[in-house]
Amino acid sequence: MITPSYLKQGDKIGIVACARLISQEELLPALDILNSWGLEVVLGKNLFNTNNQFAGTDAERAEDLQSMMDDATIKAVISARGGYGTVRIVDRLDFTTFKKHPKWIIGYSDITVLHSHIHNFGIETLHATMPINFAKNKEATESLKKALFGEGMNYQMELHELNRNGNAVGELIGGNLSLLYALSGSVSDVDTKGKILFIEDLDEYLYHVDRMVVNLKRSGKLEHLSGLVIGGMTDMKDNTIPFGKTAEEIIMDAVKEYTYPVCFNFPGGHIDKNMAMYLGRKVNLSVGEKSTLTFAIKKVLH
Repeated sequence: MITPSYLKQGDKIGIVACARLISQEELLPALDILNSWGLEVVLGKNLFNTNNQFAGTDAERAEDLQSMMDDATIKAVISARGGYGTVRIVDRLDFTTFKKHPKWIIGYSDITVLHSHIHNFGIETLHATMPINFAKNKEATESLKKALFGEGMNYQMELHELNRNGNAVGELIGGNLSLLYALSGSVSDVDTKGKILFIEDLDEYLYHVDRMVVNLKRSGKLEHLSGLVIGGMTDMKDNTIPFGKTAEEIIMDAVKEYTYPVCFNFPGGHIDKNMAMYLGRKVNLSVGEKSTLTFAIKKVLH
């Protein structure tokens, strides 16, 4: 996998809105934080546009991301927030220049579309908190800074009763479960064989979670994993007649016949402590009395 250059003080970072609309007021705290890191912030020209729930039309959102990807002076691009809409613009984008001169693409949730699409080019991306959330958790925001500046990331997870112990090595892929499900069968779909899959989700009915996990299983995406990591399964909903399992139990039931390690309670996803991860990077997963996720160190020259 190709690792984009890490950032240094004075570098430019672009902010775009790939999905839901955002206001200037909502973005101000993040601008102060990015400036405090010594970065020069460049805003997409359509960033504060509105088109119903979207941050401008599909064409406007695609134009901003395309411009940031093609601008050689921009060293990283972060989406201001998630929501829904990135899947509507990904096929409008031309990645020719980006593939020749990769840069960090940053975000989570709806940005899973870009993580998955770019993974197929053999380029690493950053699953991390976004500007809309910067003020919610200092530790999560600092983890993004460390990742961008190449300071390394290693995590220890809290124990969970459903964990399946073991050790695994593989490229880390994944993101939001709903988006991985939505990308199934498309050009943005990813090959999971031999890889460590990370999944998380928010505000879904439990039967929806079951349907999505069953889809991953039926399409072969769960059978040949090296390992499975589960982040926040947050604010799940149930029907009047209960589904009968938690989201975590649904996931574990789907992979019970396999032997690879499974780790719950990873601090990532739609939770305040949403720690940064290099997607596409080789990691070591160890699940046991102490569960850890350790990223391989890759030095990149500017």
